[in-house]
Amino acid sequence: MVSRAKIKELMNESACSHSKDKKPGEGCDKPKPGLAAGGCAFDGAQISLFPYADAVHLVHGPQTCLGASWETRETKTSYTGRDHTQMGFTTGITTNDVIFGGDKRLDASIDYIMEHYRPEAIFVYSTCVTALVGDDIDMTCHLASKKHGVPVVPVHAAGFVGSKNLGSRLAGEAVLEHLIGTKEPEKTTPYDINLIGDYNVTGDMWQYLPIFEKIGIRVLSSMSGDGRVGDIRCAHRAKLNVIVCAKSLITLTRKMQEQYGIPWISVSFYGKRDTSFAIREIVNALGCPELIARAEEVIAEEEAGLEAKLAPYKALFAGKKAVLNTGGNKAWSIASGLQDLGIEVVATSVAKSTQDDIDKAREYLGENGVLMTKPAAEQAKVIDSTGAHILLAGGRSLYTAIKKKISFIDVNQEKKTSYGGYNGLLNLAEDLKYAFRNPVFANVGKPAPWEEMNY
Repeated sequence: MVSRAKIKELMNESACSHSKDKKPGEGCDKPKPGLAAGGCAFDGAQISLFPYADAVHLVHGPQTCLGASWETRETKTSYTGRDHTQMGFTTGITTNDVIFGGDKRLDASIDYIMEHYRPEAIFVYSTCVTALVGDDIDMTCHLASKKHGVPVVPVHAAGFVGSKNLGSRLAGEAVLEHLIGTKEPEKTTPYDINLIGDYNVTGDMWQYLPIFEKIGIRVLSSMSGDGRVGDIRCAHRAKLNVIVCAKSLITLTRKMQEQYGIPWISVSFYGKRDTSFAIREIVNALGCPELIARAEEVIAEEEAGLEAKLAPYKALFAGKKAVLNTGGNKAWSIASGLQDLGIEVVATSVAKSTQDDIDKAREYLGENGVLMTKPAAEQAKVIDSTGAHILLAGGRSLYTAIKKKISFIDVNQEKKTSYGGYNGLLNLAEDLKYAFRNPVFANVGKPAPWEEMNY
């Protein structure tokens, strides 16, 4: 089970920009009773590691824990072998295991997986029940790793220890301790980077990786979108860590800088401005004049082509206002993309955002923009007060849009279209066009037939 000292360490992250403004020992928001109702630590750990398709993800707990978290988002993979994320694996502990311990069941489950599936690694997730029982998954995983010759990684992220965000940090700790630095790459280049925090939901990564190739940047490893276990084991040889929005993994990059001397930057690839800014930040950090010059050529070429394609969309979106209700970094990253399309973002939700995200949201929306801390209660009122034309949120907010008779787009992890990079902005523009022209929203905005009748 994860110790109190480890949780305290992760909640007092020195690399967070707001840490200097807090007294010693305060750090990030500490776990609160009931906080896991919005996504527990176990959920966050699985989200961070699940895109490794060449690994088996084994949930050591009751079957219900697996059912509540498995395949919750569309993380795309180009892995040509057997995609192990297409199956859910659990030890399925019973009452007997609670009484006598579930270590033997865990060991037998690992043996079965290695016999029938031969993955590159196994991630073993502790859950609330097995953590409370006190199963020694560290020892079981250590012995299993020696027996089978592949990494068997214990992930101590029982749901009750805290929020989804904390679970992501704990997943990063597991990868740093058991995978990174355990293998050498076949070759290296001066322009090798690690991508940290992009889960490749609906293929977002694939929108900007071709641009990297044009410039000459090589992605050595990814944690964890379209990731490979063998690559992340070699991550210590990269020249730069690039955090793509997910600040929950900032502890991982800070520790990699301390242990391996790898600097890190944080960027976003939503929208034209932020994509261009991200590319410039990467090449400037790598520090090669030829690479910087090549990046400017590619940026100019991509932006020119994009602007020509966006012109008719911008004419259609003139005067439109949007309310954004999503989580974390998307509070500002999607807002940036909307602004690139000429849409005024009048409000965004910061309920699940870090202080860095809140500061950026304020910067993007300006002083008059509304930062919603309780979006479920606020968004309907904000739509009325601002005269917004569209709501971009998760699926549960669709009913708010229908009640308020405005257009709607689902932009959460359940989305089916990629919005990353330059081409992703075109996808967003196309979805917005269809949303504004959707006859459903136009019809619900009309008076009922009997309301128009004169008696």
